[in-house]
Amino acid sequence: MNKSNVSYWIALKLVPRLAIHKKLALVDSYGLTALFSLSKHSSSILTSANNLSAKQLAAFHHPDWLLIEEIMRDSKACDSTIITFNDERYPRQLKQIYDPPLVLFVQGNANLLNEMQIAIVGSRAASVNGRDAAFEIAQQLGKHGLVITSGLALGIDAAAHKGSVETAAGTLAVVATGLDKVYPARHKLLAKKIVSHQGAIISEFLPGTSPKAGHFPKRNRIISGLSKGVLVVEAAIRSGSLITARCALEQNREVYAVPGSLNNPQAKGCHWLIKQGAKLVEQAADIIEELSIEEQNELDLNHGQQLLAGDTTKKTEKNLNNDLCNDVLLASVGFEITPVDKVISRSKLPIEEVLTRLTMLELSGLVAVVPGGYLRLP
Repeated sequence: MNKSNVSYWIALKLVPRLAIHKKLALVDSYGLTALFSLSKHSSSILTSANNLSAKQLAAFHHPDWLLIEEIMRDSKACDSTIITFNDERYPRQLKQIYDPPLVLFVQGNANLLNEMQIAIVGSRAASVNGRDAAFEIAQQLGKHGLVITSGLALGIDAAAHKGSVETAAGTLAVVATGLDKVYPARHKLLAKKIVSHQGAIISEFLPGTSPKAGHFPKRNRIISGLSKGVLVVEAAIRSGSLITARCALEQNREVYAVPGSLNNPQAKGCHWLIKQGAKLVEQAADIIEELSIEEQNELDLNHGQQLLAGDTTKKTEKNLNNDLCNDVLLASVGFEITPVDKVISRSKLPIEEVLTRLTMLELSGLVAVVPGGYLRLP
């Protein structure tokens, strides 16, 4: 049987009860294909050095190639692409985490995997206000070229996908099942819309895998691992969303949280995160201002090129940069009196440009001149 590089990565994935970081260390030491064709002498060294069990050693000596071929056929049958750890399309952000999946199954636009992403997660039993906040923030971030990543769950996840799915940036759903299944089933139309609008659905689980409780924490580490930061919108103290936030912290990602009513039990997790140092977010601009100026320029420039290529707007690159500067400047003006020198410091724009753009924002009714500086208008 002629075996491809993908076949060997799936074979490595199927080695039982061996941590991902150990599997990658073995690949570094021996090479991927060589791991499955070691001599008896080499195998004994491998076993003694890595404490491999008999079942693990058997998986290297006798991979189930027929099963592996079946997995590849099943993946093709549900219109998914298999992207392995050494594939150039594999997300660079995800490679940075401690236990990156060896194999990803991807439906839809695989190019999104390496676009800049913000994860939005939260309660399945979200309030109307929580869902509205997730939708609006996701939509605004999407319009600024950020891909919105979430878990296709009920509540906040679904609102985030719906808010971003029709933006040019698109949305990416990470699921805890095989890609031949949609969970929850009521999101079949949403999943179809994500793919049809140049979004993507991804999973590390083999086709045919059903949802199980233990799969969701594994899914959560991928959601945070793909992203520059994680925004939590409504979450109880004990929730999967806080697990995702913890993963984000372990992966050195930013954590953001939307505050809620003191009477809403689904807001307690967000309030706890804010107490621990998470950035309080009320609107998309609060996240955008956290990104570096270089990243913002790259975001809007790429976003502008996508729009022009799709003939959906006639904006020139100059207009895109103007919009970006206005957004950066607006984000630098608070709802409390903000002195001009603080606006300059926050926006990192030249003083002449700041003064000119503040006048434009004032004429647009977005800021007001007051004694001591400027005030952002609601």
